[in-house]
Amino acid sequence: MKDITKYQGIFPAFYACYGKDGQISGDGVRAMARYLLEKGVKGLYVGGSSGECIYQSVAERKLTLEKVMEEVGGKMTVIAHVACNNTADSCDLAAHAESLGADAIAAIPPIYFHLPPKAIAKYWNDISAAAPNTEFIIYNIPQLAGVALSVPLLQEMLKNPKVVGVKNSSMPVQDIQMWKDEGAIVFNGPDEQLLSGLAAGAVGGIGGTYAVMPELYLRIYKLFYEGKLEEGRQIQNECCRIIYKMCSTEGNMYAVIKEIIRLQGGPDAGGVRAPLLNLTDADQETVRQAAQMISDAVAKYC
Repeated sequence: MKDITKYQGIFPAFYACYGKDGQISGDGVRAMARYLLEKGVKGLYVGGSSGECIYQSVAERKLTLEKVMEEVGGKMTVIAHVACNNTADSCDLAAHAESLGADAIAAIPPIYFHLPPKAIAKYWNDISAAAPNTEFIIYNIPQLAGVALSVPLLQEMLKNPKVVGVKNSSMPVQDIQMWKDEGAIVFNGPDEQLLSGLAAGAVGGIGGTYAVMPELYLRIYKLFYEGKLEEGRQIQNECCRIIYKMCSTEGNMYAVIKEIIRLQGGPDAGGVRAPLLNLTDADQETVRQAAQMISDAVAKYC
């Protein structure tokens, strides 16, 4: 029986933290990790999509995880996403994560070339072997990775005793039930359906908008386990409206989120890295509106 206690709860996907020179800011990383620890979330998912991982070097990703672990290691669960688009760099990041004491590693499948399931399984198992004492979580995000997890592939991966679960960011909630039936621990990925994902059997959620409104997602999680689904649905719907607003700018959503966190009095994480687009002057009113929507929702529900 897998120990799921360290995975039960709300896990913000950690944002890339840049200084004024556009490079990773170690102080910024530590400030963001401390800020989220103080918000009371269960843990952090470091080095994934929200962390702009595909636009960073291996050295930059190592630095971010090092600073996160220095600040909050042992105080909350840390899952390190270590996938690169080649096996050698992925294994390097996996071994590094284990050396720092990360609670788990995670990986998407290789992107661009559509590899057969046997090649994907070997890629994941090679990464796992580079961190032999660390649990492994499959990251299923077919709309971006270009390949979807299947039941046979999951069954093959679960032969590896270090493979414990799936971060499921596919849109069908049904997928959560399928992976759970195979014996995997499952995290809900799409922020817009946290409540539905929990109802389908997810142990918690990993989300790219959690850090900008953690109070709302923590409240949804609590209400679900209290059986107060109607109130949870109201908050979930409001989170969706806020997400739609944050996605309506010319600048990338993560640029919006980082600006809102600054407006909230949180740490400065800089902008986003090209080719992602930073905010335009015309975006600022939308950012303020989204920030106000979050403030109003927290005041109403939390």
